[in-house]
Amino acid sequence: MTIPSRALLAGLAGLLALSLPAQALSQQGEAERLAERLAVSGQPMPVESVREAPLDGIFEVRLETGERFYSDAEGEYFLVGDLYRNGEQGLVNISEQGRNADRAARLAGVPEEERVIFRGPESRAELVVFTDTTCPYCRQLHEEVPRLNELGIEVHYLAFPRTGMNGEGARTLQQVWCAENPSEAMSAAKREDSLSGAADCDNPVESQYHLGMELGVQGTPAIVLPDGRLVPGYVPAERLAAMLGLEE
Repeated sequence: MTIPSRALLAGLAGLLALSLPAQALSQQGEAERLAERLAVSGQPMPVESVREAPLDGIFEVRLETGERFYSDAEGEYFLVGDLYRNGEQGLVNISEQGRNADRAARLAGVPEEERVIFRGPESRAELVVFTDTTCPYCRQLHEEVPRLNELGIEVHYLAFPRTGMNGEGARTLQQVWCAENPSEAMSAAKREDSLSGAADCDNPVESQYHLGMELGVQGTPAIVLPDGRLVPGYVPAERLAAMLGLEE
């Protein structure tokens, strides 16, 4: 979870109490009212969504910045942190499950034409990988792509220039997405071959970079499993297949 800024924590401490007729409203109605009325020092908060938490009378508030906290229906009490369920299987991070579901939904909205895709003759699963051509571990993972394809695992690359949009990595990624054959250009860039194509076409590199930050990507490669789980760093093909429950 992204750690909320000190300003956010201070603002939450001054959260105005809300007067909601709990008896008259359903839980959904309470969530909608909380989203509309939630404010700090009289200023509306940038609320993206409010949904019921597993605890009675508690709601998870998600801000447009990606930050989350928990509040009662009146906005009088709040918690910043992850919510766990203590069950027969041990501690389960309910907050992380929610982030995974949100991540999977956001990525499902990225059209195929904005991805650089490597797939084999058979498709059994799909990985989304935020990548950077200047990253050594990204190159190492790319060497595993043929094996992943053999195992029936598609690799869908999204751009994440780790030094930001002003770095050389961003320009190379833009050249990849602008290329006539982006997959060939991606492989060439991962081999550290120079690309001669243009970088000024209408491409999604910057929007994917910001999407990655919103989804919790902090470095590359960042592998997202189909259920939205984020796996940071290089992972060998056989281990990824095991994580996906695939056997040869």
